[in-house]
Amino acid sequence: MFDRETLINQIETTKNWDVIIIGGGATGLGVALDCTTRGYKTLLLEQVDFAKGTSSRSTKLVHGGVRYLAQGNIDLVREALYERGLMLKNASHLVSNQSFIIPNYKWWDNMFYTVGLKVYDFLSGKLSFGKSVRIKKSETISRLSTLETSNLKGGVVYHDGQFDDSRLAINIAQSCIENGATAINHCRVKNLLKDEKGLVNGVVAIDTETNIEYTLNAKTVINATGVFTDVVLKMDDASAKNTIRPSQGVHLVFDKSFLPGNDAIMIPKTDDGRVLFLVPWHDKVVVGTTDTLLDSHSLEPKPLDKEVDFIIETANRYLNKDVSKSDVLSIFAGLRPLAAPKDKSEKTKEISRSHKIIVSNSELITITGGKWTTYRRMAQDTVDKIIELNKLPSATCKTKELLIHGANGSTVDRSNHLYIYGTDKIKIEKLIQEKPSLSERLHDRLQFTKAEVVFAVRHEMARSIEDVLARRVRVLFLDAKAAIEIAPMVGEIIREELNETDDWRAEQISGFIKTADQYVLK
Repeated sequence: MFDRETLINQIETTKNWDVIIIGGGATGLGVALDCTTRGYKTLLLEQVDFAKGTSSRSTKLVHGGVRYLAQGNIDLVREALYERGLMLKNASHLVSNQSFIIPNYKWWDNMFYTVGLKVYDFLSGKLSFGKSVRIKKSETISRLSTLETSNLKGGVVYHDGQFDDSRLAINIAQSCIENGATAINHCRVKNLLKDEKGLVNGVVAIDTETNIEYTLNAKTVINATGVFTDVVLKMDDASAKNTIRPSQGVHLVFDKSFLPGNDAIMIPKTDDGRVLFLVPWHDKVVVGTTDTLLDSHSLEPKPLDKEVDFIIETANRYLNKDVSKSDVLSIFAGLRPLAAPKDKSEKTKEISRSHKIIVSNSELITITGGKWTTYRRMAQDTVDKIIELNKLPSATCKTKELLIHGANGSTVDRSNHLYIYGTDKIKIEKLIQEKPSLSERLHDRLQFTKAEVVFAVRHEMARSIEDVLARRVRVLFLDAKAAIEIAPMVGEIIREELNETDDWRAEQISGFIKTADQYVLK
């Protein structure tokens, strides 16, 4: 079902689609799942790999947005908290309840955050992850053993969600295919097609593996390309104004010893008003994020020195165990597709995070903004809008209670790292039974095994070393040096699975190492 030849054959034999979605990140995949479960003939095309861009580079949070509450954006927070609850129910193998502690160093902070988070609890309603509580200084210290204790008054505990972003994207892609959609990575949209009235009615796409070009027709085309939104809008109209201003978020990954407990830390107000999170993730700690407006976008955004310095300096202010650049295991940057500011005075933290649907004169549909937590609602709103425009027959949204591939709706035992595969865990264990050598670890510092590489290629549409080590087993995001060290071995496993040549493997290794080098902080 997830075989590339099968999927490519579907675009060779199906010239007319109800919906073509450009972009295989959280938004595009969400739209594809909504469309196919409503019964529309659906095609999704991703130029590189599912979640290659922003959707694999988040802070790993499924959250309502405490800072948006502070800004008074009640509706956005309420919507996100509702969607957070649905994500926990529908993808329980990847989304978990995470406790956060806000350390308080002023007495009035204690009261301020306690009251604010009670509002947060209230807005979550029946889908609450747990009540927020005020805790004493002694309990704050016992739960956060590496926290700076000088002038500490106490803390406030609240609950939000934590997840693996690109793993969820892969599982949503699988869900799309299981429900009848065609979702293809490494297939780039080159041009939009238009009818005699100037209305968009298809795309020209190139399979980047074979360089074969396909002309594909559709009743409606959806632009869900995140920070690349304006590229597609300019395909439609060369004179189109920019609607997106990319904002860069940078994250540093450290050893678990810097935050050894089960709680995350949330610093709600840093020197310049931004938020800093320290979040346990895959037995490591992710620290971020920054919010820096950029003038350009890239598939591999580069962290700025000032962003790295800001994160390390701020973390050191709150930790009693000193963090230095040499402690960074991996550094990654992601770009948020924010609405372009109205003027230069507008700061990133003041630009709306809510999603926006744009209908061009050519009837190209663009969905932009939003965040991972609200991906399902963004998709629902987009498809509802298309129905309202009479571009598709009316059908009801089916995704509110739809289990994502790998989920079975029950609580997950997280004692074995294979829990992230959910119901697919048994398939990986079977691979190891059939070939015991696949149980070998990829690297002695990490739990991931050779079996997971084989599984990623056979069942998760991975086509390259980067697809596997960045977005299937996450090694690149957890320990960049380890990823570089194992690239030749992983390249050989993939080469065998895809029946490729030694030259292909050599090219893959050099390309991956060049990319991975950017994740090593020098």
